Amino acid sequence: MPEAALAAAGPTVAGALRDATALLALARCDTPRLDAELLMAHALGVGRERLVLDARLPLDPSVLIRFDALVARRKAREPVAYIIARKPFRRITLNVDRRVLIPRPETELLVEVGLTLPFGASVVDVGTGSGAVALALADERPDLVVVGTDVDPGALAVARANGTRLGSRVEFLRADLLDGLDRRFDAVLANLPYVATGSELPPEVARYEPTTALFAGPDGLDIIRRLITAVDGISLVALEVGAGQAPAVAAMIAGSVEVVRDLAGHERVVVARH
Repeated sequence: MPEAALAAAGPTVAGALRDATALLALARCDTPRLDAELLMAHALGVGRERLVLDARLPLDPSVLIRFDALVARRKAREPVAYIIARKPFRRITLNVDRRVLIPRPETELLVEVGLTLPFGASVVDVGTGSGAVALALADERPDLVVVGTDVDPGALAVARANGTRLGSRVEFLRADLLDGLDRRFDAVLANLPYVATGSELPPEVARYEPTTALFAGPDGLDIIRRLITAVDGISLVALEVGAGQAPAVAAMIAGSVEVVRDLAGHERVVVARH
């Protein structure tokens, strides 16, 4: 299509992306170009690779309206995962909304610990949220018996819907940590709230993610302490922790303890084996 005709047809994919990237950069989003591309792909209903192939194509006015609305939400620092309602995690994609935390790459370390379990072991993902750890582990190790628990019914609804959509055999149960469960497990994996009450957080977290899944007392360890008192006799326990918390958590828990670092070098997961 000639350049004059393209201009008359309205903004192109590339032009709209350029403008949105500049807007999100001014809003201090960490990854403005990536955010704009994810939102554009969502508005168009295509994969990101199409954005390169279709860069010079004019946007349909209805798509542009939809895209602008998505960008406005991101400008207000709403996380992209909530805007598009999904988040990739290892080999699966999870549906997410504001009832659950957005799965982070560092939480994949819990799955990697779970992959070391012997054939047929039983494992519980405590505080499962969206079901990320339980569903990813079951996907990669179908021989394991995997259960996910959460005290929040909204989170459980999200996890169960993800399990159904993925065709997973993971069982999701409502429980306050391990209280009331009528079975024993070989392993406990947990990404529990570990932010100290009153901590300053990025707008994406502070404004949009569920506070009950974030804060846990003056030092952030109140809920982890409760769980540690309930894991006697369990062969493997892996706990995700915040920056600087690993020494304190390692000192609380019995067994042979190791600490796994994330890609940023932070001590992220405390693992105890008996």
